Amino acid sequence: QVQLVESGGGSVQPGGSLRLSCAASGATVSNLCMGWFRRAPGKEREGVATSDRGSVVTYADSAKGRFTISKDIARNTLYLQMDRLKPEDTGMYTCVASSRYACAYSATPTFGARGQGTQVTVSS
Repeated sequence: QVQLVESGGGSVQPGGSLRLSCAASGATVSNLCMGWFRRAPGKEREGVATSDRGSVVTYADSAKGRFTISKDIARNTLYLQMDRLKPEDTGMYTCVASSRYACAYSATPTFGARGQGTQVTVSS
């Protein structure tokens, strides 16, 4: 069973950047569909991005052009580079993984393997 540990969250001003990391153990990231979803206070979980076995990526419209998801095979780690952050990006970001072949960002809240989450706060 894959285990996921996130890091890299924090507080940043609007327009700033953060890089989230998700270290995987028990499975190889290149063999998994992996991604991120977030949950803002009082809102439903929202899929953000995914990277499949072939590193084909998908993004929510809110993330396109600002966020970049990637896998580091050597470190067995998933990353989410977040640039030009906005206050509406505030939330708990959770790394997820699945063995499924269908790998769309919208499905990330349903993935079975999850990390503990890392908080991102964007505020002036």
